[in-house]
Amino acid sequence: MQSLLIMTVSFGTFLATLAGGALALRFRDQLHLILGFSAGAIIGLAFFDLLPEALKIGSRDPTTILSITALGFFGYATLDRLILLHTHHDGDGHAHDAAAVKRGWAGAGSLSAHSLIDGLAIGIAFRASASVGIVVAAAVLAHDCSDGMNTVNLILRNAGSKRQAFRWLIVDAAAPVLGAALSLFLSLPGEALSLVLALFAGFFLYIGASDLLPESFHAHPKALTTLVTLMGAAMLYIVVRLAG
Repeated sequence: MQSLLIMTVSFGTFLATLAGGALALRFRDQLHLILGFSAGAIIGLAFFDLLPEALKIGSRDPTTILSITALGFFGYATLDRLILLHTHHDGDGHAHDAAAVKRGWAGAGSLSAHSLIDGLAIGIAFRASASVGIVVAAAVLAHDCSDGMNTVNLILRNAGSKRQAFRWLIVDAAAPVLGAALSLFLSLPGEALSLVLALFAGFFLYIGASDLLPESFHAHPKALTTLVTLMGAAMLYIVVRLAG
């Protein structure tokens, strides 16, 4: 019965992720606003969800947790600059270099890996107690919609096609279902999960601050874009607070 509940909730995350990605694909003409919103959401995810959880579930001191976050930030920056080759865009908004596609894939892959951890968290929480599982599931369901948007935006932003964006969206949507299924057979110790969450916080801080946020401001009205960025961060804050 518990296994069925876990898999049912994880299927809800699949639908929520697809819904967010569909919105991003449908309103591509307003991509700068969606990018701005996604930047706020993905940075908010790191500050309001991943880092607090990493500090709460582990027994390590805050300095260690923040050091792991910094490792994630600078490690992703190194990967981006030296291997993925961070590229600029021309006046039409298209990437000069095919390496931009690799950047999109790396970002979408990170989000998918985070979604896998979300699925594991749902399963582990429900195995601990039904009440804890419900709270964790509510938080995951609420931000998986923005995860879908972020996945699509990262691919489109980095010279990817709609077909590629849709494929990565399916991967991201399926990841929490896979994570929930894995949780039925294994469990991740609190200390290890704490470090993984801190590492992903660093990843997402870099992606939001160096990729999504600058591109959302490129050749577009700054005031409105700034407003939607703040709205994205505020949404994640409210979601996390309401979810407990």
